[in-house]
Amino acid sequence: MRARYIPAEVFNAFANVDLILHAGDITEWSVIEELAALAPVEAVAGNMDRELRLKLERLRVIEVGKVKIGLVHGDGAGYSTPFGVRQYFSGVQCVVFGHTHRPYNEWHGDTLVFNPGSPTDYRMMPMGSYGMLYVKDDHVWGEIFYLEPRR
Repeated sequence: MRARYIPAEVFNAFANVDLILHAGDITEWSVIEELAALAPVEAVAGNMDRELRLKLERLRVIEVGKVKIGLVHGDGAGYSTPFGVRQYFSGVQCVVFGHTHRPYNEWHGDTLVFNPGSPTDYRMMPMGSYGMLYVKDDHVWGEIFYLEPRR
């Protein structure tokens, strides 16, 4: 199920953030514009972003303070994606990925591998989700938030 809007709960949660990361499958540039009204947006293209690939890169490294974050959509079979995305980056403390649309917040050695899930495309999940990354000095950690189950 794809939605053409971002739930109000997500907009409210992002109202005071410093930066928004989007790991692809945006599908419409208007989503970036809506998010950019709240905070600067860094995004990469996903496999569903055929037209947006002209505007967005496939890989990014974003520096937030002393923390380097790799941003990639990811690909391949869903179960292997969290393990495969690390290969694209070296020297980052965190890798944010999309592709599976399933929340994931695990440390692989000294690298946080993070997928916020999706508030609009549940992919066999009972509810949508979004995530927050927190950066303090040279530390990063993540948190997943779940939306009300769809009816």
